[in-house]
Amino acid sequence: MIIIGAGRVGQALEARAAMRGLSCLLVTRTEGWEQIDPEGSGPIFVATRNDDLNEVVDRIAPSRREDLILTQNGMLRPWIAGRELHGVTRGLLFFAVSARGEDLSPGGLSPFTGPRASAVVSWLQRLDVPAQAVDDDAFRATELEKLIWNCAFGLMCQRHSASVGTVVTQHREQLKILVDEMNRVGGAALGTDHELQPLFERLCAYSLSIPAYRGAVKEYPWRNGWFVELCSDDPSMMPVHQRLLAVVETAS
Repeated sequence: MIIIGAGRVGQALEARAAMRGLSCLLVTRTEGWEQIDPEGSGPIFVATRNDDLNEVVDRIAPSRREDLILTQNGMLRPWIAGRELHGVTRGLLFFAVSARGEDLSPGGLSPFTGPRASAVVSWLQRLDVPAQAVDDDAFRATELEKLIWNCAFGLMCQRHSASVGTVVTQHREQLKILVDEMNRVGGAALGTDHELQPLFERLCAYSLSIPAYRGAVKEYPWRNGWFVELCSDDPSMMPVHQRLLAVVETAS
């Protein structure tokens, strides 16, 4: 396995692979790129920040770009279309790494979809990281749910200077309206549909499992900015989202 990105995730996966005697090449900003054979094959696990993706793609030979496995949070689809990366594999990581050099803490099943999904799932399972290959419809549904959690709780935490647990217990009504807006607008764009109440309960339950965590508005173009763009012709589609963003932007 080739891993691009020597941050918390990349280092944790490399360490687990080494402990189990599995071959793994960790590519950093300055080292390892020459070992990615333009004529080779096999999955390339991209564990960088979203804003580094353009540089990664530019440094990968066109012949190897369909080997890329993108695991970043946020809405990548417009960027993928713009870079014409229609054959890449996508993944959503449901494990945590608290700091560089620390082992990962597995959570739920990390879903992957695309031509390299089975290969990366098999590799992760050998690392004792729960993962599964899914079809695109299932992936879209999970993709939207995770995006809503990141965007809704990040915005609410920043607006109210509160942890995710406090958002659930003290700002539940406003949170539910915000989740409903994101679910309706995001679901229409992705062609997926979540029933609001079960979705909302899952998001709240997860937040209450990590009650002290405090989110924030991050990676705006990839997260909340996507919803703003969807509503650019009619901001009234997401009035609570627009109002909360305006308050946060004014305060920052």
